[in-house]
Amino acid sequence: MELLDGDLMRDELTAEEIDKLVEAARQAGKHAYAPYSDFFVGAAVLTGNDRIYSGCNVENVSYGLTVCAERTALVKAVSEGDRDIRAIAIYADMEQYCSPCGACRQVISEFGSHITVIQANGHGKYIINTIEKLLPGGFNAGMLRKGTS
Repeated sequence: MELLDGDLMRDELTAEEIDKLVEAARQAGKHAYAPYSDFFVGAAVLTGNDRIYSGCNVENVSYGLTVCAERTALVKAVSEGDRDIRAIAIYADMEQYCSPCGACRQVISEFGSHITVIQANGHGKYIINTIEKLLPGGFNAGMLRKGTS
């Protein structure tokens, strides 16, 4: 894989970690259920204990019930007890870089503004950002007022 553009990560990933994560996302995309859009997306999450959880998009005829690959991978990690998310790679076999939708950006940011987001395309290139850059001013737990009436 080749880094084309983007910011440096706060929690530096090695080239090997990036390649492994993007490949896991690419493989996950092969399992996508996308009979309506024919848009196959894979995602892979890297946790603090170096485990990788992958996921794909799962469409539904009632479009609002569709689940994105990013959220699938995150839910798998959390359901296995892994909440220390370091990075997420998103892959689609296309010219452009697969960008997380707004809902996925919010869900990714739930686990920290430091999370590295790798957006990979079908030509072996990727860009790297943090979720904070992709979702500036995102809603977070610090905005909730607990214990007030």
